[in-house]
Parts: sequence; C-alpha cells; structure tokens
Amino acid sequence: MPELPEVEYGRQVLHGAAVGRRIVQADVADDPIVLDGISAHVVRQTLLGAQAVQTDRHGKHLWLVLADRPAVLFHFGMTGAFRTLGDEPLQLETSGRRTDRSWPPRFTKLRLVFDDGGEIAFVNSRRLGRVRLRDDPRAEPPICTLGYDPLRTLPSAEGFTSRIGRRRTALKVLLLDQTFAAGVGNWIADEVLYQARLDPHRTVDTLDAAQRDRLRLSVRHVVKTAVRHNADKDRFPASWLFHHRWGKVEGARTAAGQAIEFVTLGGRTTAWVPALQR
Repeated sequence: MPELPEVEYGRQVLHGAAVGRRIVQADVADDPIVLDGISAHVVRQTLLGAQAVQTDRHGKHLWLVLADRPAVLFHFGMTGAFRTLGDEPLQLETSGRRTDRSWPPRFTKLRLVFDDGGEIAFVNSRRLGRVRLRDDPRAEPPICTLGYDPLRTLPSAEGFTSRIGRRRTALKVLLLDQTFAAGVGNWIADEVLYQARLDPHRTVDTLDAAQRDRLRLSVRHVVKTAVRHNADKDRFPASWLFHHRWGKVEGARTAAGQAIEFVTLGGRTTAWVPALQR
C-alpha cells in the first residue's frame, strides 16, 4: 500500500505534469466509489479549462491546486498511482512485477490532457482510492483530522513528548494511528522501530526521554531517506529491515543475520528482530 514516500513521489509526478499548464481535456470515470460524494460531471466541469497552479500533500493525501476553483484531493488507497505517457511506473513491494504499458492505462479513473500536449492519469484498480473536491484542503476533512506530517512538520522533542503523552498504547499501534503521524503505514512503522531498536509491543508509557527522542528521530530518518530515493525500494539502504520483512517467510533474517519474527499488532502483520529491539 502506498505510504508517505510513495505519495510524495506521486505528488512530484503530478506537479511536473500539471503545474503551470491549462487542462484542455478531462476524462472522468463514472465511479461513485472513487469519486467521493461528487459526480463525474462536476469533477469534469471543475477541471476543464482550469489552470493548475500548485500541488501539496499531507500524509497519504495530495492535491492539485487550481486557479479560482476547488482543489482536487487524491488518496491512493492500496493501489492508486499517477501515470504519465511513456513512464516507468513505481513498483510497490506488494504490487507484483507486471507493468501495464497501455495508454490510457487500465483502471484509469481520471485522465487529464494539458495545453502543451502532456497527459497524466490517476489509476486505481481496487477502487479503494478517492477523488474529492475541497475549497481549503488543510482546513477540511480528512486533512484536518490528521496528525503531523513526518516529512514537513516533525515536532520538536518537547512537542513529540507532549503528543504521545503517557498512554498505554503499543508503539506499533501508535505509529499506525493517522491522527498521530499522518502517512506512516505498516512498513514504515516496522522500519522505524527496527532503526530505533524498540520492541513494537512496548507501550508508550514505558519509554524514557532518550527512547522517545530516538523514536522521533527514527521516524524522520526513515521517511526522509525513502523520499530522497523517490520511494524506489531497490535504492533503500541494504541494511534496512524492509528488504527482508515481506511474506512472513519462515526463517527470515536481516542482512546482518538476525532472526525476524512476525506477530500481529493493531490488526497488521508486524516484522521485528527480538535480538535487537528491546
């Protein structure tokens, strides 16, 4: 599932294709699930002839800012992505290896053509993504209900301590809570705890000040590193747990040879290394 680094990459793709250009064609699928509370006609009328002036993102949500019109807000869900003509799509670890090179791609929900001849398509095969219109995305749901963005608004050590408080929540569950840290998903949470050398079962109230700050800095390190590599998993550091955590493989080990165990926390499969994480 796309997490913050993959969505930030998607924002960059959208920005490069759209910003500074006028939309001369908008093909919108009549999909009442993906189009959240709006009709294809309304989305089409909003986009057609509009000037794209900026893109923005918070957590796993990104949006296209239009001149004098509502912003178009996107959420990828499990399989959403932006595609441009002739690109090489980003491959998620969970998406398999097949690449659809047709144009427009299969499962296109929104296709935009710009005045310079460029095109972009929003694809969503499992229909778990969403397209919304918002006058002020940051002040309206769902953005206004989310926690801090680890890439852009990481709290200070004091602010981080204030946010987590003394709750008796397992660390893995805390990191998955989008009202705490927007954009952190399953693999990021596992990597953060591995890098911080913290047991995912531990509860927030058991951390001392040094461990809380280690957790905070690990969130920043993992997210910034993944974004710097454009969410390309093949470029992630070889020492990361990421490369060995998939599929609940019996006998799985890290690059350094430590045994990986798999448990379920917060309803999600959790990979961790008991020999290192305390």
